[in-house]
Amino acid sequence: MNPIIIAILYGLSGFLMKLSDDEHDKNNNKIISSLLGIFVGLICGFLASHDINATYIFLGILIAAFSSLKIDGIHHIVALITFTTTYLFFGLIDLNIFILAICVISAFIDEIGNDNEYIYKRNRFFKVFFDYRFAMKIAIFSLSVLGLVNRLYGFEISFIGFLAPETIVYFLLFELSYETARNISKI
Repeated sequence: MNPIIIAILYGLSGFLMKLSDDEHDKNNNKIISSLLGIFVGLICGFLASHDINATYIFLGILIAAFSSLKIDGIHHIVALITFTTTYLFFGLIDLNIFILAICVISAFIDEIGNDNEYIYKRNRFFKVFFDYRFAMKIAIFSLSVLGLVNRLYGFEISFIGFLAPETIVYFLLFELSYETARNISKI
């Protein structure tokens, strides 16, 4: 798939994901949040079925949100169903279980720490770390660096695997768009 389209879809998914959450959590608008959830599910499902790097990221986020009981609104359920349907429709991608596990674990750490007042009270570092979900950013960055090393030097640890180096750029676009939506909703 074209890298520009991938970048746009990552950004759009992050932006719409946060808008959907805010419509549900702050405005109690289940209809708008669910409609946005449909678009999030479509975009993430399409990306995940066409780009293996997106598969790891979005399945990691989905599994972590589900296992940490953070799927707590109709908009999440609609997005989950839409994602799953879209992903299955376009076809499954063969996955490296180790990379998926790293993405799931890092996203799970972020989910447990995010909006957790007990952790936020410990110190400012933890508040910033979990508010901005740095565990998954560090994991994606590390796996992307391994991908870059492999691309440059042909170095590969077969059971670990790696992500394409450009994945960190796509993921940061997702995150920046998510934060942009967060800032817009504060207005």
